[in-house]
Amino acid sequence: MSVFENYSRITPFLWFDNNAEAAVDFYLTVFKNSRRLEAVHNGPANSNPPAKVLTVSFELDGLKFTALNGGPMFKFNEAISFIVRCDTQQEVDDYWSKLTAAGGSEGRCGWLKDKFGLSWQIVPGRLPELIQHPAAMQAMMQMKKINIAELERAAKS
Repeated sequence: MSVFENYSRITPFLWFDNNAEAAVDFYLTVFKNSRRLEAVHNGPANSNPPAKVLTVSFELDGLKFTALNGGPMFKFNEAISFIVRCDTQQEVDDYWSKLTAAGGSEGRCGWLKDKFGLSWQIVPGRLPELIQHPAAMQAMMQMKKINIAELERAAKS
């Protein structure tokens, strides 16, 4: 039985050049309750891309993904991102530092790119409520990593 038979009807499918396994290994260290599920290996007739593994199925905190070693034709961009809802500043800080480590880059308003070029939004669960206040929205627009206490102060002003 294929692992796909147990997936939801819609599953994120991520295209990597030839480092899908490294990306999966990295994401498994970032997110708790995560695991590698199954790998499909390239057969002798398929040497493009040259990676040994064609796809890797994995789960991040309950959400299933598939990573593909597809070659260099396509790159990630900000048109697709994953939101990580955080309940505390400690969670925001932890995900932010892990995902920007070793080659990741900070964006604005809680956005970042990890070392593989994938975009993430690291945001508090209360963000939609807080930015209803114009001063909190202005404060967020000046931030890279979201600071919950600053947003709360701005929302009260």
